[in-house]
Amino acid sequence: MGEPINPEAWDWYHQVVGKGQCTIVDTWWQTETGGICISPIACATPVIGGSATLPLPGIEPQLYDADANLLSGEAEGLLCIAKSWPGQTRTIYRDHERYVQTYFSTIPSLYFTGDGCRRDSNGYYWITGRVDDVINVSGHRMGTAEFEAILVENENISEAGVVGFPHDIKGQGVQAFLILNNDVEDKIDLYAALNRLVRTKIGAHAKIDRFCIIPGLPKTRSGKVMRRILRKVAEGEPDKLGDISTLAEPTVVDSILVANCHHM
Repeated sequence: MGEPINPEAWDWYHQVVGKGQCTIVDTWWQTETGGICISPIACATPVIGGSATLPLPGIEPQLYDADANLLSGEAEGLLCIAKSWPGQTRTIYRDHERYVQTYFSTIPSLYFTGDGCRRDSNGYYWITGRVDDVINVSGHRMGTAEFEAILVENENISEAGVVGFPHDIKGQGVQAFLILNNDVEDKIDLYAALNRLVRTKIGAHAKIDRFCIIPGLPKTRSGKVMRRILRKVAEGEPDKLGDISTLAEPTVVDSILVANCHHM
């Protein structure tokens, strides 16, 4: 899984491409896991749009809070894997200490994936995105993937990339980079409608402070959104974008840098 799939995209793919008959096998795994870890088994696991469903045999996911407390039942927290498995990465070349620090220090003795995850009442797992993509607004922690999934529910929005930026009052503000399905004449009305939507779905504390229309998101060739580029633009540090050579379309960065943003 390069990106958590939002239910809107899942439903479209299931109905339009699969004609409502084909199972979508939405998997969660990492290069470091050596293979798929959480996934429906085609034609056997009941699927729900947006969920990676259940762990494969031998994989034992666990959720922890930021204080390393194990969470049971319905919960949302840090996704860890409790026991070793055959494909698990064993070290980092010539830097074993970095390997231990990166994967086994957040929750001592457990492999921490770096991802946030929600487990529902059926025991299904919903990947919420990288934990470094969590925005802290006045003490409220919200995942960028949660915002993005809600924004694309609007018929005018094709794709969305959401990041945080420093805010003098709230600690962090929220900036949304939007790709439109069609030209929208009154963008201010659109932005207001989108904020009403996130407020309804997430809560009164959820508000997008800046909207920015762009022609495309900075994606790698494997389809991952390189959010650090969006973060640096939102933070006003366009000179610190880093290496962009792995982008599928590096020229999209130039368009993002000159795009006009609206403050709400």
